[in-house]
Amino acid sequence: MQFANPEYLYLLLLLIPLIAWYVVKLSKMQASFKLASTQAFKKVKPNMRVYMRHFPFVLRVISIALIIIVIARPQAVNSWEETESQGIDIVLALDVSGSMLAQDLQPNRIEAAKKVASEFVTDRKNDKIGLVIFAGESFTQCPLTTDHKVLLNLLKDVNFGMIEDGTAIGLGLANSVNRLKDSPSKSKVVILLTDGTNNRGQIAPLTAADLAKSYGIRVYTIGVGTKGMAPTPVQTPFGMRIQNMPVDIDEKTLTEIASLTGGQYFRAVDTEGLREVYREIDQMEKYLISVQNVTRKQELFLPFALAALALILIELILRRTWLRTIP
Repeated sequence: MQFANPEYLYLLLLLIPLIAWYVVKLSKMQASFKLASTQAFKKVKPNMRVYMRHFPFVLRVISIALIIIVIARPQAVNSWEETESQGIDIVLALDVSGSMLAQDLQPNRIEAAKKVASEFVTDRKNDKIGLVIFAGESFTQCPLTTDHKVLLNLLKDVNFGMIEDGTAIGLGLANSVNRLKDSPSKSKVVILLTDGTNNRGQIAPLTAADLAKSYGIRVYTIGVGTKGMAPTPVQTPFGMRIQNMPVDIDEKTLTEIASLTGGQYFRAVDTEGLREVYREIDQMEKYLISVQNVTRKQELFLPFALAALALILIELILRRTWLRTIP
């Protein structure tokens, strides 16, 4: 409960001087006379009227307090929110080629990409998210789903060697578009992460980008890897050795893909930089939230007003009948 005019409640303080005035007035109105002995009155007990002589004044004080509350207008307030939310359909396209084992991101590019992508998925509770992996070929690791626990488990199992080596960026993007093209969602996004240049597959990256554009799909491209040389596991006649290999990312093509589809290209040279890229994408791709505040107020002054009127009537009746006093 709240009051429409709470400032009027300060009028309740006026009851304090009113009560003080009554006490002072009562003390001055007490009659007195002298008797030689009060022996004859010892057996006389005061009746109920004596105890109830202050009752009319109590009723008056309560009725005044109720009138003040009525003026302050008590109200019952019911308030709630009507929320409408619409998620975004997102496909993560992840490069799992051999170069993703480079250790310029710790422990390597693919593990860093999986960890940061997992954090991204966890924060997008209202979205349907799918996972496509690509190297020399491409396949869907997880279709669009809101069951993010399943998605995270499948993402955890992703590693190099699942498919033939190579970098088929166009094929990976085309597969992602195929997963999104029939989606009824108004917002469809592909986040494509790679560390190389397209060298495999039958579909050129820009052809896949045109396909994405035709279906209204935005593509955010991420080039992951340091600039210059990166320590990379390389198979040699003496076994696996770590060698510094040149980082070759086709940033021109990745930028054109993003520009063509209304997305954006990002470069991540370390794990924290990759995490920041996903944060930026997260901010740009917030799902729609429409919140409507609904408030309903109900006036509650009537019971207080009726109670005040009843107390005033009772006081008037008592003062003129059973508790009538003679000046």
